[in-house]
Amino acid sequence: MSYYIHNVPGRLRIKSPFLKNNKNAANDVVSSLNNLSGVDSIDVNLTTGSLLINYDLREIKHTVIVELLEGKGYFNSSEAETNDDYLHKTATKVGTFIGKTLFSTFAGMALERTPFSFLSLLI
Repeated sequence: MSYYIHNVPGRLRIKSPFLKNNKNAANDVVSSLNNLSGVDSIDVNLTTGSLLINYDLREIKHTVIVELLEGKGYFNSSEAETNDDYLHKTATKVGTFIGKTLFSTFAGMALERTPFSFLSLLI
């Protein structure tokens, strides 16, 4: 299962597989969060299973919101990927792709017009 959490003070984004295409779960979450003092707005995207929660820092901490979602079984912090994790993973994939592309390009250039060029075509 894939969970995601990103918190900027006053704005919390959470993705949960339990909310993806699950209108009943989304309605339950919205209803529960609306009962918390300090929650200003909640946007649900059923396609992605994402919640965007705007809250008032003076009235509530994001940890209270997360605890509520965990208590209802809609979120698991221990399995959640943070924004930093996501960016690192994406950068690693991009770096690997660029590295392979550059290696292929330079290897091809190095083998041009050599007896090995024919062999490189076969490989």
